[in-house]
Amino acid sequence: MEQFQIETAQNITINQHTAHLGDRMLAYLMDSFIILAYTILMVILLLSLDIEFGDMWALYMVASLPAFLYYVLLETFMDGQTVGKTVMKIRVVKLDGSKPGFSSYFVRWILRIIDVVLTTGGVAVLTILIRGNGQRVGDIAAGTTVISEKKHVSLKDTLLRDLPQDYKPQFSQVTIFKDREMQTIKEFYDAAKRNGNHNVIVSLSDQIKKVTSITTDMAPIDFVDRIIKDYSYYTQEL
Repeated sequence: MEQFQIETAQNITINQHTAHLGDRMLAYLMDSFIILAYTILMVILLLSLDIEFGDMWALYMVASLPAFLYYVLLETFMDGQTVGKTVMKIRVVKLDGSKPGFSSYFVRWILRIIDVVLTTGGVAVLTILIRGNGQRVGDIAAGTTVISEKKHVSLKDTLLRDLPQDYKPQFSQVTIFKDREMQTIKEFYDAAKRNGNHNVIVSLSDQIKKVTSITTDMAPIDFVDRIIKDYSYYTQEL
């Protein structure tokens, strides 16, 4: 997943992650299934009607417009997303950070004929891999790309701490905690440390000592941090 920066009109730099090619392909398959299902149901409904062929053909042309305009309509009214893109948590955005307008979505839609329809997606895949920034031909022409809105979790945001290889645990009593309990302790500790709320850390320290029967002269902030690290050590060892 490639990371790139966009510069807003207010000169604010924002880091974004381009959508993974696999996510875009899955979104495309979902959207294609929806279009196909709609088309089949529409044909079945029209055939069930007792109308002449000429009238049926005209009615078919009108009824097929939602499927034909699926991408440009949904991306316009769903702020850069289709049903498939919503499920995969990806979205069309402008490279300069602004919200795409109808003209941008229209250009992407028109050039989908080259990117996807005529080449079965070959040109789109090749362009995305070579160009970078998640752009197919339609995106290059429209000045857009497709980003991932999935939450990117780093190691420090999870239950585990990044420990050195020679780390030596100090309190084996931490194993009495369950993952859910230690996660709560870590979340409270990280938030209190970030906000400078020392009273919360002291309270956590006292409660941990009470539950584990640990006696120590360590400062509360160091003690709680050590407890989290020791739990991470024993968890990784399992």
